[in-house]
Amino acid sequence: MNDPAAARTTSPRLRQKQDQDQDQEQRRRPHGPRRRATAAVLVRAALIATGLVTVYYVLPLDGRSTTGTSALLACGLLLVIVIFSWEVRAITRSPYPRLKAVEALAATLVLFLLLFAGTYYLLEHSTPGSFSEPLTKTDSLYFTLTTFTTVGYGDVAPRTQTGRVLAMVQMAGGLLLVGVAARILAGAVQAGLRRRGREPSDDFTSQPED
Repeated sequence: MNDPAAARTTSPRLRQKQDQDQDQEQRRRPHGPRRRATAAVLVRAALIATGLVTVYYVLPLDGRSTTGTSALLACGLLLVIVIFSWEVRAITRSPYPRLKAVEALAATLVLFLLLFAGTYYLLEHSTPGSFSEPLTKTDSLYFTLTTFTTVGYGDVAPRTQTGRVLAMVQMAGGLLLVGVAARILAGAVQAGLRRRGREPSDDFTSQPED
């Protein structure tokens, strides 16, 4: 005759053992799907970055007035915010939140940098002498990267007030992108993991989530 008290005592142990068995089974699963997903995200991120850089060099950036350049920058930053917000929502619904976050960060960062590179290029051509030397598209991208990484070699520097204001805006935006945006992406990843029932084995690593 079964003892109900004994059943109540052993059932939690059985459930714990079953959970452990399931966890071990998940760790023994082949890593093929995760590796394919990782490779796909890396390829997409590289294609997005390559495509945006190609558009930057191919797009004819005609000379504009300072007001037109500022308006273009404002619209571009608004576009970056819209795309970033859309990417955050996509992360929470993705089966691979961490991988999607990498793709989102790559797209947002490249778009942010190219936006300022194009703005510097337009400013130099609409108002010659805005920088310490004439800027090509490569020079503009170079100055943007040195500003973003805080390297600041000093060989290219803004001379006009407008150029310096734009550089300060980029510095502030870069800090927000590295700090606030990264925190938002991390929160979206956690929300995505909770939505999936916390199954980190299907993402970057098969280690259990802390």
